[in-house]
Amino acid sequence: MNANLLLLTLCQGLFLTNNVTFIAINGLVGLSMAPLGWMATLPVMGYVVGGALSTGLVAKSQSRWGRRVSFQLGLLVALGSALLAAYAAWSHQFWLLVGATLIAGYYSANGQLYRFAAAELSTPDFREKAVSLVLAGGLIGAVIGPNLASRTRGLTETPFVGAYLALGVVAVVGLVLMHFIRFPAAPAATPRSASNAPLGQIMRRPIFIVSALTAAMSYGVMNLLMAATPLAMQVCGFGFADAALVLEWHVIGMFAPGFFTGGLIKRFGAPQIMGVGVLLNLVCIAVALSGVDLHQFLIALFLLGVGWNFLFTGSTTLAMKAWTPEEKDRGQAAINFCVFATMAFTSFASGALVTTSGWTWLNVGSIVPVALAGLSLLWLAWQRRQAPAV
Repeated sequence: MNANLLLLTLCQGLFLTNNVTFIAINGLVGLSMAPLGWMATLPVMGYVVGGALSTGLVAKSQSRWGRRVSFQLGLLVALGSALLAAYAAWSHQFWLLVGATLIAGYYSANGQLYRFAAAELSTPDFREKAVSLVLAGGLIGAVIGPNLASRTRGLTETPFVGAYLALGVVAVVGLVLMHFIRFPAAPAATPRSASNAPLGQIMRRPIFIVSALTAAMSYGVMNLLMAATPLAMQVCGFGFADAALVLEWHVIGMFAPGFFTGGLIKRFGAPQIMGVGVLLNLVCIAVALSGVDLHQFLIALFLLGVGWNFLFTGSTTLAMKAWTPEEKDRGQAAINFCVFATMAFTSFASGALVTTSGWTWLNVGSIVPVALAGLSLLWLAWQRRQAPAV
């Protein structure tokens, strides 16, 4: 692994530290301040809605200023939004907290592009492994995120203010690391041609459709269950330390396979590994439906993480065949918009369902996005039989 790839992996770890901490605390802080119980996950939803709304802005900044400057802008926004969230929690202003997480979504939209940037920092024959290894950097977030949330919970008189302040420090560290990464120059802009198609044409390509759908569904079902887990465990009588442990193993499941997922994709192909991810998601749901003991939460969320890794790493690798270098900014922004839009819906739905219908119906509902991901893979296989060049 070259130095640039190593630094980007560390930045991915810090990005996931921010995400995991947000997941661990935003729902609980929201529940303590929300006017109504079903609004508890609106701060979680704000983060992903902000990401969806920012995809176009991020694509433009990437095209205009390149990877490094755009990523640094995202980290500056992360710093400002963390400080604003800390103030909102301290002053007990629910809608200000929602606003802070909405702004933080700009950082999330930037961070979602780290995986694509990884491929640009490696040789073509190492591309799959580069994407996988940078995603594996999320292990840093798996370890630091839950522990940061747990250890800083009582740092101030108001719970979790210290956690938001700590995320500001994490953003500063990310800024320093990003300064030393040297990204390759972006391809020169060319007139519209067969190798630089409009977005509508890119989005009609079968590989793009399946990549976008599986990326969105993998994140959708993962977010649906993960965002609800701290609330569900609290309802079932578990303490925050237990919820933090479950989330830690969930994120380990998300990113530990990154050390070998790239090799598996190179050997067996992206669609095949994505199919295994679909099966793991179904097993996760079966375990979650079998009971609400601590070990069932832990095993289900761990399997959910591994299934997400196989689906999301595979969809990222597959997506890079859906566009030319000139089309990449628009193609990547479109896929990330699909991911964020799905996450926004599932963030809201998770809180509404777990506080009204319960954990069981939340898991039953998760079968739908998993089935859609599986059906899309079968459709792509059929398309390829009809036209081998697809």
